[in-house]
Amino acid sequence: MGVILSAILVVIVAAVVLMIVSRLNLGLSVTGFGAAIIAAIVIAVVGAVIMWLLGLLNITIGGGLLGLIVFLIVAAVVLMISDKFVPGMKVNGFGGAIIAAIAIAVVYWLLTLLLNALNITI
Repeated sequence: MGVILSAILVVIVAAVVLMIVSRLNLGLSVTGFGAAIIAAIVIAVVGAVIMWLLGLLNITIGGGLLGLIVFLIVAAVVLMISDKFVPGMKVNGFGGAIIAAIAIAVVYWLLTLLLNALNITI
């Protein structure tokens, strides 16, 4: 699969994940699929910028429980920053961002398992 097609598929899957988490009312709401696609792109860009800044400051996210907690906090901050740029996306505070980040990770993992079972790799 080409790079552009893979990128489009990843954005669509991320948007579907955001829509599912939004419908579960777990600290994140998205008004529609268009807003979810924009939110997926903005979250990817903000996440990349934050990870780049952490790397620039020589701050690495290690493994284990501490790495998981740091990654969860970074994901929550990414969601809160993205909330400011996407008009159709609303995050309900830091606690809502933490819960939404966990839900996004679980739903993305389940969706990836399903796609892999259908021989669709992203």
